[in-house]
Amino acid sequence: MKEILIAISIFSFKIGHFENATKEQVENHWLGFQPARSEEIIKTEKRLNLILPSDYKDFLKISNGFSTPSDIEPTFMQIEDIKFLRDVDKHTIESYSYLPELQNSILVAGKDEEQYFLLIPPQNENDNWKYWKFANWYPGEEEFADLNSYFSNVNKYLKKESEKK
Repeated sequence: MKEILIAISIFSFKIGHFENATKEQVENHWLGFQPARSEEIIKTEKRLNLILPSDYKDFLKISNGFSTPSDIEPTFMQIEDIKFLRDVDKHTIESYSYLPELQNSILVAGKDEEQYFLLIPPQNENDNWKYWKFANWYPGEEEFADLNSYFSNVNKYLKKESEKK
């Protein structure tokens, strides 16, 4: 995953989309942050009363958050800032009541932005986590198999955009 995040950062800087990056991120051409400590992850899991998916924890151990690489992707929040969507945006849950998954979804990216990235816990022990990009401007949720497939999709898009430059 780290290689994909590095590529996303490179392409984002190449196309000139880094206005939300910190000075340190610009200097390093890296949209990530310092890795999360295991204690921070455990503390958040206790706060949410669940065990986060392993690929998300792997991401956090690479970068505790990740600045938006384009206008259509959300900013991944630091571990201490993630919350259940119901505690952040009740309006969206009410507006999309036909999507019961939103009720238990965890907002990990896009707080105060036009698009979210959500982790949806399994309903039972035989189910898997769901990974959704969700936006009002997009018709429905966009589901990904896992976090790596999401970042691979972002990388592919940014690569195409950078080739236009």
